[in-house]
Amino acid sequence: MVDDAAQQRAQRAERAADLVGLQRRRGRQESAKARVLIDRFVDRAKRTGLPTEELTARPWSGGGRYRTGVVGWYLRENRSVGVGLDGSFYVLVVPPVRFGRWRTVRIYPTPPPLVVGKGAGDGEVFDLDVLLEKRLRWSAAEEG
Repeated sequence: MVDDAAQQRAQRAERAADLVGLQRRRGRQESAKARVLIDRFVDRAKRTGLPTEELTARPWSGGGRYRTGVVGWYLRENRSVGVGLDGSFYVLVVPPVRFGRWRTVRIYPTPPPLVVGKGAGDGEVFDLDVLLEKRLRWSAAEEG
């Protein structure tokens, strides 16, 4: 009886480890596909002269924006995600930083997803390819 319980726990732990490994592999594959889309966007944005700006981040709580020192393009109108000139993908919502409004706050690139906003609280979910194309059109609409 004790051996059966221990064996079942071991089997569940093994299945859980397999699932985690599968999710990690899927995440890496998804990011590799997303990386291709972002690289194409950056190339196209540079060729067409899409204006860049310093990306700012907002704290989880409270208002205001933090300077980041990263130059690139916002992908969403709410400025929650962006792409740097080098093709790095950034989530621009960060923990509150003491004196963050007066200092440059360090942000780190994250693996890009194929679906932006999945699991976020605002309910806006976009396929990355659609979002990138929309961003290129958004700038054309501002100019025209």
